[in-house]
Amino acid sequence: MAQVPQTFFDALAVRTWCGLALEALGRAREEIDAINVYPVADGDTGTNLYLTVESAAAAVDAVFIGHEAGSAGSVPSLAEAVRAMAHGALIGARGNSGTILAQLLRGMAQVLAADGDTAHTGADGLRLALRHAADSARQAVAHPVEGTILTVASAAADAATGAGGDCGTVARAACEGARAALAATPRQLAVLERAGVVDAGGRGLVTVLAALVETLTGERQAGTVTYARGPVDSPEECASLPESGPAFEVIYLLEAEDAAVTRLRERLDTLGDSLVVVGGDGLWNVHVHVDDAGAAVEAGVEAGRPHRIRITHFGVGDVHTTGGERPPRERAQRAVVAVVPGPGLAGLYTEAGATTVLARPGEPPASGELVEAVRRAHAREVVLLPNDAELRHTAAAAAEQARAEGIRVALIPTRSAVQGIAALAVHEPDRRFDEDVVSMTSAAGATRYAEVAVAERQSWTMAGICQAGDVLGLIDGDVAVIGAEVTATAETVLDRMLAAGGELVTLVLGDEAPDGIAGHLEARVRESYLAVDTVVYRGGRQGALLLIGVE
Repeated sequence: MAQVPQTFFDALAVRTWCGLALEALGRAREEIDAINVYPVADGDTGTNLYLTVESAAAAVDAVFIGHEAGSAGSVPSLAEAVRAMAHGALIGARGNSGTILAQLLRGMAQVLAADGDTAHTGADGLRLALRHAADSARQAVAHPVEGTILTVASAAADAATGAGGDCGTVARAACEGARAALAATPRQLAVLERAGVVDAGGRGLVTVLAALVETLTGERQAGTVTYARGPVDSPEECASLPESGPAFEVIYLLEAEDAAVTRLRERLDTLGDSLVVVGGDGLWNVHVHVDDAGAAVEAGVEAGRPHRIRITHFGVGDVHTTGGERPPRERAQRAVVAVVPGPGLAGLYTEAGATTVLARPGEPPASGELVEAVRRAHAREVVLLPNDAELRHTAAAAAEQARAEGIRVALIPTRSAVQGIAALAVHEPDRRFDEDVVSMTSAAGATRYAEVAVAERQSWTMAGICQAGDVLGLIDGDVAVIGAEVTATAETVLDRMLAAGGELVTLVLGDEAPDGIAGHLEARVRESYLAVDTVVYRGGRQGALLLIGVE
C-alpha cells in the first residue's frame, strides 16, 4: 500500500521512514550481502545494515509507545524521534557500513533536533540535515575512501542542496544523486571493478534513501541496481577476490570523554584499518579491523568503559587473511552449529557434539560469527540452529555465505534454545541429510517454548500494560502472563503450556533464577500431570530468568 505523502518531516515521518527502510533492507539484504567485496568480502553488509536500522526503528517505536502510555493521543516531537533514531542506530550498529550509517543518522538528528521541540521541519532543514550527515560521516572515518558509502552520501547531499521544492522533492533528488554515484563506484574502487559490482554499503544507503522518498511522496522507488559491467554471477565470484587484511573485526560501545576518544583514534589507527568511530555526548561506537583484537579492546579500556564488545575472527586461510594456513584435515560429513544464550547451555550443546556460538544478553551474533562457526565445524553438511526468532535474517545470511563456499547448509528456524535441544536430541549424523533435517525440524516444531523475564520499562503487551520490574511470562514469543513474583508466574506459564498436552518439560535456569524454583516446578508437574517427565539444565548468564520447553 502506498504511503500518504507529506510535505514536511515530523516524528511520524521518522517512524514511517525507519519502518519502510527496515522492510526494504529486508528485501534487499541477500543481494547486498552477495555484492559485499569491500573492505572485506565477508558477505554481511546487507545484514549489518538491516540490524542497524532495526535497532533504530525499535528505539523510535519505544518513544511513541512511551508517549501513548503516558498521555492519550500524545506523540513525540521531531527532536525526540530523531534522537531516538540516532541513539538506536548507534547502540545497534553492525559492521563498517552499519557504523557509518549510524553516524549519518546522527548527523541528520543533530540538525533536525537543533530547534528543540519543533513539530516538524521543511525542505531547508532536510537539505541541511543531509549535508551535515554526509560531512560528519566522512569525519568519523579515519581514512575515507572514494567509491564507498561515503561517496554515495556526499552525492546525495550535493543533489539535495541543489533541489528546490518541498521535502519530497529534496528526498527524491538526494536518492537520484545517490543512485548515480553508486553506479560510478566501480570506476573509483578497483576491487569493485574486478568483481563487476557496485559498493554494497552505498547500495544499502540508496535503499534507505528510497524509503525516505516513499515516506515523503508515497512513491515506492525501483529496487534494481545498474552495475558498471554487469552484476556478479554469484557470491562465489565475490569470495574469490584475493584481498588480504587484518584477522579480526572489533566493535564495542564506549563511554568516554572527547579527549580520550581522540587519543583512542590515534592508537587504533596504528593497530589496524577500517577505523570508524562514531557518536558523541559520552557514548561512542568503535569499529576497527586488527590482527591484535586484545590490544584494540585494551585501548578502549584505557579511554573509558567499553561494553557490548564483539570480536569476529575473519578466519585463517579465507579471503581476509594471507599466510599461516592450517594443515589440511579431513572434513566431517555432518555437523550442527547452534547459537546458545548462556555458557551452561553452550556446554550442554558441545557435549552433544554441536559447534556453538554464544549470544550474550543484548549482544546477538553477527552473520560473520555464524559463518566462522560453520567453517570451524569443518563439515560437508551443516545444520544451523539460530535458536532465536530475531536471528532469522542473520542466520539466513550466514547460511547463504557458507553455501557460496561449497558447504551444504540447512537452516532450521528454531526460535528458542529449548527447541534447539529438542532438535539435537533426534539428530542422527548417519542418516541421510534430508531425513535428518526433516526429523530435527519436526522435533523443534513440536516443542512449545516460553521464558520468564523481568520487564525493563513500561510497555503495552498482549496481556496488558506492564510496568518496569513486573515479571513477564512469554509463550511462543508473546507476553501471556504479567505477575509480581517469579515462581508463581513461571507456574502459571507452565500450566497454560501443559493444558494443551505434553510429554516432556525442559527447564533451563538462568543465574538469577530464584532458589528452589526448579524443585517447585518439578513437583508441580509430578503432582498435576501424570506421565510427564521433567529435565533441568543450568543455562548460566542467559538473559531470561527461566526458559521452558514442552514437547
